[in-house]
Amino acid sequence: MSRKTATRPAAHAFAKTIKTFKTASGKEGRFFSLPALAKTWPGVSRLPVSLRIVLESVLRNCDGRKLTPEHVAQLAQWAPNAPRSDEIPFVVARVVLQDFTGVPLLADLAAMRNVAQRLGRNPKLIEPLVPVDLVVDHSVMVDYYGTKKALDLNMKLEFKRNLERYQFMKWGMGAFDTFGVVPPGFGIVHQVNLEYLARGVHKTADGLYYPDSLVGTDSHTTMINGIGVVGWGVGGIEAEAGMLGQPVYFLTPDVVGFELTGQLREGVTATDLVLTVTEILRKEKVVGKFVEFCGEGTRTLSLPDRATIANMAPEYGATMGFFPVDEKTIDYFSGTGRTKREIEAFEAYFRAQKLFGVPRAADIDYSQLVRLDLSTVAPSLAGPKRPQDRIEIGQVKSRFTELFSAPVADNGFDQPAAKLAPAVTAAGGLELHNGDVLIAAITSCTNTSNPGVLLAAGLLAKKAVEAGLKVKKHVKTSLAPGSRIVTEYLEKAGLLPYLEKLGFAVAAYGCTTCIGNAGDLAPEINEAITGHDLVCAAVLSGNRNFEARIHPNLKANFLASPPLVVAYAIAGNVTKDLMTEPVGIGKGGREVFLGDIWPTSDEIAALMKYAMNGKAFRQNYEKVETDPGKLWEKIRGVTGEVYTWPASSYIAEPPFFRDFALEPAALVPGVQGARVIGLFGDSITTDHISPAGSFRETTPAGRYLRELGVLPADFNSYGARRGNHEVMMRGTFANVRIKNLLIPPREDGTRVEGGYTLYQGGAEPELLPIYDAAMKYVAAGVPTVIFAGEEYGTGSSRDWAAKGTMLLGIKAVVARSFERIHRSNLIGMGVLPLQFKAGDSWQSLGLRGDETVDVRLADELKPLADATLVITAADGTRRELALTLRIDTPIEVEYYHHGGILPFVLRQLLAA
Repeated sequence: MSRKTATRPAAHAFAKTIKTFKTASGKEGRFFSLPALAKTWPGVSRLPVSLRIVLESVLRNCDGRKLTPEHVAQLAQWAPNAPRSDEIPFVVARVVLQDFTGVPLLADLAAMRNVAQRLGRNPKLIEPLVPVDLVVDHSVMVDYYGTKKALDLNMKLEFKRNLERYQFMKWGMGAFDTFGVVPPGFGIVHQVNLEYLARGVHKTADGLYYPDSLVGTDSHTTMINGIGVVGWGVGGIEAEAGMLGQPVYFLTPDVVGFELTGQLREGVTATDLVLTVTEILRKEKVVGKFVEFCGEGTRTLSLPDRATIANMAPEYGATMGFFPVDEKTIDYFSGTGRTKREIEAFEAYFRAQKLFGVPRAADIDYSQLVRLDLSTVAPSLAGPKRPQDRIEIGQVKSRFTELFSAPVADNGFDQPAAKLAPAVTAAGGLELHNGDVLIAAITSCTNTSNPGVLLAAGLLAKKAVEAGLKVKKHVKTSLAPGSRIVTEYLEKAGLLPYLEKLGFAVAAYGCTTCIGNAGDLAPEINEAITGHDLVCAAVLSGNRNFEARIHPNLKANFLASPPLVVAYAIAGNVTKDLMTEPVGIGKGGREVFLGDIWPTSDEIAALMKYAMNGKAFRQNYEKVETDPGKLWEKIRGVTGEVYTWPASSYIAEPPFFRDFALEPAALVPGVQGARVIGLFGDSITTDHISPAGSFRETTPAGRYLRELGVLPADFNSYGARRGNHEVMMRGTFANVRIKNLLIPPREDGTRVEGGYTLYQGGAEPELLPIYDAAMKYVAAGVPTVIFAGEEYGTGSSRDWAAKGTMLLGIKAVVARSFERIHRSNLIGMGVLPLQFKAGDSWQSLGLRGDETVDVRLADELKPLADATLVITAADGTRRELALTLRIDTPIEVEYYHHGGILPFVLRQLLAA
């Protein structure tokens, strides 16, 4: 896709580092040379590869204002274990969006143009300064499945449900010069990014080359690290700032070297490896750090295997999971249809920068080194509630049985052991059991980009069909590839018919089940689950399995490789031990075991030729602009530079700029007289704070849409309605599984589930939905705060988790620790993130939720300063406690002073 590229400043403080390189064909290019910079700072040659790529950006964009020679010097002299107080201003080459986060971002840009117009300024002042690509991949749901017609039927439903959103996207394509859209039906954003959008190196109009880099509005943007591209997920709030010329600021990171040795054993998949890596790195606490893979074992991994590991960096907590460029990268670029000229420039550039090749651990100064012998990796699943909870396949049965009766606090289901085995008969005579697999989905960017595991799934399906095995009737099966290329190579390899025979027909090209778009289960199955409190399961080849994400009625969700997804669909229940018990009964009543149908590495390798065909990739992606599909071509809507906001239940002008002034209002530091609206435990995810899936008409969001005349069948999902703040603020903290511990337990010890709180503004506490209580507090002019435990905001990079928090009138979140993206998003919306000191918690304070809260800050805010928490109990007694202000960098102080990052950037643009 053709987009404008950034240009180099005319004068440069480090002009002497500009050198030339030659490609294999003799073409010459100019570049900012890191080896030349190393003559001033010799330590540059031992910096981690990922940091050197960031350093190149800082060097190239050094303009003496936003990026100074001091920034270059600081990063060039990075020390592995130094205190981290310096921030890096990182100017990215491009920005990638998925549609759930891209639509609200586009709405914010449209609202900024409205502000510019109202103030008599040129609306075109609001224009992305770097190329922006939005890939529509989050909208399609699995309503139809198990039939060859499923894809066509699901896409037609998708376009019907999302017409207003797609009209808005088309306006964006026409209104902004640097904004492009990959239409629905092409694939998942991260696979499209790997196969098509990533170019390796870019070139300015005056012939200066520089490496690809990006931020994306999805946590799993890190998948691009698999091809040596520096990039990670940010919230839409940060992405907007990056698009509009603001560097992405982040604290200078530690870099953890991950040395791989040995080779994977026969029968072990990339999925098994990534679940093992996730488990290891979670224990190493790499949140906020770069992880960089090195060593001989890394060199043996195929590019798709590397991308699979890079993809799940959010699950192991790192900012990135980076793989340097080497021959495997070049082969991948060739196999995915990049041109000879692009590939030659890519390789020559990285060789000239001395960044080509996977280094030995001894050649780099890492902050710490973690090691894994690949030969020790075993077939695994992860779950049933978190992606880091790995279970070797032979222990799934015993682990599920153990968790069935374990307390919820221990990730269990708190059910009587005697209830595990008996069957329940659903309407229509279908028998259901605890542990039944009700959804089996080959889905998600993590695995559907990897031909090795998808061919393995096809081969297992072929052997299973030939053995006479069938999928259990209660299982909802689906195949949602990450790009059309997957379907093409499965067809050429002769495997798609076998997958279809087991119900794994192509249902969509999109995230589907992994993002919560699994579609509903049959009514009689839902009734049996809820009526008998069954603990049933989903098995998916995804990366997220948080509570209520996959389906609100499925309490156990397991991540697995695509071939294991097929195997569990056949087995039908996670209490079947696939290492010792038969997967099913085949022809002639013969027991068929997993080993009988598991494909060998040689069988997979023999079919790999169908998966990497450069010509096929080029022909596929040429259609993005030349033949995007009739459904997309028919979309018509508003045109012009300024959006006019036609009546829509999907798209509404956001309220963030309603009282906008060119000068920020005087800041009143801290919080006074706040009420507690939520007391939460550990691992409150962005799915808990801002759910993406379906919702009922009895919820605040459902009631709002019914008042507009929208029928429940047309509600769609929270994710699809992120362009309407009225829906999203009502959906904030509305996850059906969230537990607000402010509400006392019932007499039997169980907790109220769902987005409720006790409103403390009346004579007696009143149980209300959090939205309703929040609006009462806002109307009374009373601020609110939230208290939480460890890892607050973990999960997807969901800007509405912060936007909704702000719109509910919540002024501060006090937690024991924060997930990186959500913490920065809170600041981006003007909400204070505050962290307990070691050993402190809201539980140790004995908070009940009926207290009032003050937060005192210094008159002059400084990063990571102390703050004072003042708790006033109902009887008037007061306590004070020191907290850490998690505004980490000077630029974040500026954002907070301006009321958030969006007002800050808009004032800069209008002042210019």
